[in-house]
Amino acid sequence: MLKKLPTASVEKGMYVQGVEGSWLGHTLWKTHFVIENDEQLQRVLGCGATEIWIDVSKGVDLRPAAADGTGATTLVEAVTLQEIAKPCSTSLDEELRTAAGLRERSRALITSLYQEARLGNSIDAERCAPLVNDVVESVDRNADALVSLSRLKLSDEYTYMHSVTVCALMVSLGRQLGFDDAQCREAGLAGLLHDLGKAAMPLELIQRPGKLTDEEFEVIRQHPQRGHEMLARGGMTNESVLDVCLHHHERMDGHGYPDKLPAERLSRLTRMGAICDVYDAITSNRPYKAGWDPAESIARMASWKGHFDEDILKAFIRSIGIYPTGSLVRLASGRLAIVVEQNRTRLTAPKVKVFFSTRSNMPLKPELLDLLEAEGRDRIERRESPGDWQFEYLNELWAGDLPIARTLDSRTQYRRPG
Repeated sequence: MLKKLPTASVEKGMYVQGVEGSWLGHTLWKTHFVIENDEQLQRVLGCGATEIWIDVSKGVDLRPAAADGTGATTLVEAVTLQEIAKPCSTSLDEELRTAAGLRERSRALITSLYQEARLGNSIDAERCAPLVNDVVESVDRNADALVSLSRLKLSDEYTYMHSVTVCALMVSLGRQLGFDDAQCREAGLAGLLHDLGKAAMPLELIQRPGKLTDEEFEVIRQHPQRGHEMLARGGMTNESVLDVCLHHHERMDGHGYPDKLPAERLSRLTRMGAICDVYDAITSNRPYKAGWDPAESIARMASWKGHFDEDILKAFIRSIGIYPTGSLVRLASGRLAIVVEQNRTRLTAPKVKVFFSTRSNMPLKPELLDLLEAEGRDRIERRESPGDWQFEYLNELWAGDLPIARTLDSRTQYRRPG
C-alpha cells in the first residue's frame, strides 16, 4: 500500500516508492529503495522534495506515535531534521544533584523578591545575576536536569517555582536558537522576572482552588502591567526583560493581552517567553487542576494555531524533546515506561525506565532502556496519561531519591477512571 508522507517524517526502514512533484525539484537520482542507513536517510531528508511516497508493504510504516491525530506528526516533522543544540558534558544523575541545590536557592530568591514587591519595596534585579549565571552553567552541562527538575513543584509553591522553571526553559531554548552566553543570561533573567506582577495580585485570587469569575480574571490579567511597573521603578533598564514581563501573554494572531499586539510587534524574546510560560503552566499541578503530561502538553501546544511562533516552538520542542523527561509512554512491547533522558541525535528514541507490563497487568523490576540502542526491538507506541493509572512513584522513577520527587509523589494520587 502506498502512502504519502512529509519528507521530514521519513525514517530508516521505509521503502521509498516515489517523490511528489517534478524530478527537477529534488536531488534523488533514483527511487524504489529501502532506506537502510543514516547516509541514505540524510540524502532523502535533504533531497529538496516536500513529500515522499512510501510503500508500507515493502518497508516500515509511519509510527503510531507520530500519527495519533493529536499533533504528534507535526512535532516529528518539526524536530527530526536537527539535533539538539549542545551535547551533555555531565550525566543526568550527577547534574540532578547540583540542580536540586540550585532549585532551592532559586526558590528562596524568588520568594524574597515577591515579599519585597508585596511590601511595596523597590526590586533589585541585580540580585538575580549570579543565580541566572548558575542556571546557564547547569543547562550547558546537562539541559535535561534543571529543566525537568524545575517542573516538579507542589501546587502551593507554583507561583514561585514557575519563575524558576521558565528561567531554565528560556536558557535551554536560547541555546537551541544559537544564543551566546550574554543572550542566554538575558533570556534567563527575563524568564525569572516575567511574572513578578503576580506579587501585586490579591493572594486569595492567586491561591483560589476554584475557577475565577470573569471579573476576578480581569484583575489577574493586570499582572503584566504591574510587573513592568515594578521592574521599571526598581531601575530595570533592559528593554528586552521589560518587554517579556509586559507581553508574555500576547499571541501571534493578535488575540493576547494586555495590548493585543500583532505578530510583527512581538520580539523574539517575548515569543520565547510566551511558549516557556504556557508549557510550565499546563504541566504544573495547580490548586484548581492537575498538570498535563509533558508529551501531551507538547502535542496540544502544537495544535493551537495562531498562538505561538511556529519556528520558535519547533526549537523549543528540540530543546526538551518530543517526549520530555517525566513523560509516561507505552512501548510496542506492551510495557509502560517513564522517559528519563533525551537522546541527542534522535528525539523519538529517548532513554526510558520500563516498570510495568500492560499484558500481564503487573509491575516489572525497573529497567533502563536506551531506545536508540533498542531500535528494531522496541519503540514508543504512544504516550499515556498518568491520570489513567494507579502509580504512586512516577517522579521517583526518573528523579531518583531527590526529596522533591518523593514529596510530590506522596501528595499525588493517580487514579484509573471508573
